[in-house]
Amino acid sequence: MNIPNSTIISELNDRSREVFREIVEAYVADGDPVGSRTLSRRLKVPVSPATIRNVMADLEDMGLLYAPHRSAGRLPTDAGLRLFVDGLLEIGDLSAEDRENIEARCITRGTNLNEALSEATSLLSGLAQCAGLVVAPKTARPLKHIEFVNLGDGQVLAVLVTDDGFVENRVINMPPGTPPAALVQAGNYLNSRLAGKTIDGARRAVGLEIEQRRAEIDQITANLIDAGLAAWSGAGPAGNTGSFGGTLIVKGQSRLLDEVSATQDLERVRGLFQALETEELLVKLLDVTDIADGVQIFIGAENTLFDQAGCSMVVAPFKGDSQTIIGAIGVIGPTRLNYARIIPMVDYTAKVIDRLIG
Repeated sequence: MNIPNSTIISELNDRSREVFREIVEAYVADGDPVGSRTLSRRLKVPVSPATIRNVMADLEDMGLLYAPHRSAGRLPTDAGLRLFVDGLLEIGDLSAEDRENIEARCITRGTNLNEALSEATSLLSGLAQCAGLVVAPKTARPLKHIEFVNLGDGQVLAVLVTDDGFVENRVINMPPGTPPAALVQAGNYLNSRLAGKTIDGARRAVGLEIEQRRAEIDQITANLIDAGLAAWSGAGPAGNTGSFGGTLIVKGQSRLLDEVSATQDLERVRGLFQALETEELLVKLLDVTDIADGVQIFIGAENTLFDQAGCSMVVAPFKGDSQTIIGAIGVIGPTRLNYARIIPMVDYTAKVIDRLIG
């Protein structure tokens, strides 16, 4: 039976809370185990090393601390970090400079949404000193115009314009054997049918018409039309993206390597990189952010998104103009994240994006 963190916190006396807080804050600062002699010098009220050892033993019995080596000090467990974040963390406030920096990087006139989100992700990665990630939403605005531009080497730039002037660009793979005339033909075909429809609406309508008129429409053009619409709808090979569609943007993965201290840590980071490269993560990320509003925190082994310990994620959803969750932004790093600084940073960035989309 899981005991609520509020109950555990209420069971800790002032001395136990202070010892526990000092150990967690020291771990967040440098990652090293903390011993009783070090703690006796750090505590505001003088306490003997022997008394501190007794307190640490009690906290260890509660599953909040562990000793990485027999003679070493103590480190917080994942459960201990969760208790600290839920009940003892004093969340700071962003400085005016940080707020201005986030707004300036996110709200850039003339920049499309994906570029703004990419900038926000890079900014979070730099400020938090870990990897930043965002799930960019699929376009849900009514459409006005679409155009295909040949980039060569089997790639096409699909340019989409919405009724309200929003512009989004996607690079898609051109079906083999596509003649230049097919790009114009596909654009003309879509533009005659997508006006006033969303991407999902256009995809359904065009898909139905293609099926009905397959013999009349050149197969290459049909493939190009389907690829162009799929680029925005988020449909994968099986046409399934769970509750949402979108694009996963990850920046600053190399910052995760800064915390690697052993072979097993390196293997965990490699596994994390592999997870970040899969479409499955995109679906899982949006599904967990759809559970509740506000910042959500996943710590260590409880982070089922990656099925491994050693990393934490702080993520917040953002909404479209209909106030439904359409994406999420956050950071991934070691469990000893500076939660007090990163939580308000992620929260504020998500709110800026809310305003940008709205």
